[in-house]
Amino acid sequence: MSRKVLLIEPNYKNKYPPMGLMKLATYFRRCNDDVRFFKGNLKQFAARLLCEEFYAEVNDITLGKHFPKLVSYIKTGQYANLDSIPDFRGSVYEDIIKKYRKRFVNDDIPKFDFVGITTLFTFYWKQTVDTINEAKKFCKPNGKIMVGGIASTILPEQLYEDTGIRPHKGLLDKPGAIDKGNTDIIDELPLDYSILEEIDYKYPANNAYFGYMTRGCIRKCAFCAVSKLEPKYKEYISIKNQIKYIDEHFGARKDLLLMDNNILASRCFNEIIDEIIDCGYGHGANYLPPNEYEIAMNNIKANYNLRGYLKKLVSIYDNIADKLSDKEAGEFYLERERLGILYPETSTANAVLKFDEIARKYYDKFFKRGKRARYIDFNQGIDARLVTDEKMERLSEINIRPLRIAFDHYEQRNIYIEAVEKAANHGITNLSNYLLYNFEDTPEELYLRMRINVDLCENLDVTIYSFPMKYHPIDDPNFYNNRDYIGEHWNRKFIRAIQAVLNSTKGKIGRGVEFFEEAFGQNVEEFQKILWMPETFIIYRRRYDAQLRERLADRYTERSDDDCDLANEWWGKFQNLTPKRKEKAMNIIALNKFKDGDYKTSDKAVLEVLSYYKIKRP
Repeated sequence: MSRKVLLIEPNYKNKYPPMGLMKLATYFRRCNDDVRFFKGNLKQFAARLLCEEFYAEVNDITLGKHFPKLVSYIKTGQYANLDSIPDFRGSVYEDIIKKYRKRFVNDDIPKFDFVGITTLFTFYWKQTVDTINEAKKFCKPNGKIMVGGIASTILPEQLYEDTGIRPHKGLLDKPGAIDKGNTDIIDELPLDYSILEEIDYKYPANNAYFGYMTRGCIRKCAFCAVSKLEPKYKEYISIKNQIKYIDEHFGARKDLLLMDNNILASRCFNEIIDEIIDCGYGHGANYLPPNEYEIAMNNIKANYNLRGYLKKLVSIYDNIADKLSDKEAGEFYLERERLGILYPETSTANAVLKFDEIARKYYDKFFKRGKRARYIDFNQGIDARLVTDEKMERLSEINIRPLRIAFDHYEQRNIYIEAVEKAANHGITNLSNYLLYNFEDTPEELYLRMRINVDLCENLDVTIYSFPMKYHPIDDPNFYNNRDYIGEHWNRKFIRAIQAVLNSTKGKIGRGVEFFEEAFGQNVEEFQKILWMPETFIIYRRRYDAQLRERLADRYTERSDDDCDLANEWWGKFQNLTPKRKEKAMNIIALNKFKDGDYKTSDKAVLEVLSYYKIKRP
């Protein structure tokens, strides 16, 4: 007997889809189970499930367009939702929908045999815990709840304490992890991309294969959790069959994102590069995007995730309708209305199959496909300490973009610079990295690492995008569920100053010396000035800093009526404080709290300096 399976990702914002849940979806579908994926508000989801049962009971396709209003009524009980539906109040439908509203209030919601919840970073702790506790309502009394992922592996006892659920630690890398006797190794199964069609959330990285060709890392860096998440280093995991499976079921992906933590440590590195090339990611690689309509129809015919692909087809129909003439659009709409495929909630497999000839003709007419470049990305970066000319030559044989080279410590600058030079010598000119800060580094060392990247861009004619990344201890009992950690050489004002600058640079630093120097300063001394500077002056330096305007006069062709020099006026008063007063001011500024009552001092000179920090953004 097939099981009803619900897979849940908490409603945090994240770039990549949940690989663990996608593998679980493949596993359960291989067991012929009914799989459903959700990301969002679980109370809204409960109301949606009840509304789906309401639709199945009344079987009236004319109610399709009112689905959101009926869901809202079930969730809130507000009659305004029903009043806006013609002829609904006073009908037999009103009595039926009230029954589902009552069920919602009593937590009498549809139940599942298996509920799986993934977890990510621990600073999403409250959101994750609330999701797990709410998800319990969806599990049958004799059902099973499984919680897994990063947070559950790092802090299993804390999670158990807050939820009462004993989480799964580590990977699902052994047979029988869920069903005794089942020989599937879930961690090695291909991803089920169809579950992404079921939700409204769009992951920024969506048109890619996601995978691992190694697991673990040979390093034991103090700031990194990989040794806990993947304690054993695996030298080679083939992905060829996974990619073939994905192509056949969900269509080819543009890019290949490998999440390996230290690919260069593998003694099978040459075999890995050979397989990447064999999978279509050699130098200059391109591909023809798949026919999304054909993929959806093939899965409908195969009875594979009807919920996801009916939703996908309705979206395709809507896109087609936008391109039709008024006459064609009218005929297109009426036929969809007749078949009940205007909305996902009332669409059926039989109806879309009947509509296939009409929709396919228009899709082929309006949606032409052309070849596109495709890239390989070792998303977690490579280890500069393991770079050799031979390995860099092999990397140049694949269409890698960007090449991410770790640069976590300033003392490793010579090793890092040499690795970048090797990349440039082998024709790899698009690079990137995360720059860890707020760990054991000083602010000055962060500046120098950023400066090295900017200078390398100029000297080697390469492009390096740097992304400063604040260190956060994810397993410290004082900080795992917040973002409050401050490193030994940092303070709250410095952290906020970096964030303020990064807001203006969209979180990254690229090519351009002038741009970098405007954002972070010409040298370490000017960078230190920016760190202590009032936040309003940092964000609007062009307005408040006359010296900057003069220095970059050729770039500042427009002037504002309120251009002034408050930034240097503040700096002069700050610098003129006596050592004792400056220490007092710096201790207050470091806390980054400037409202009345946040600090206590009667020193007029110090108060005058602090007054600049109360200037609001225009």
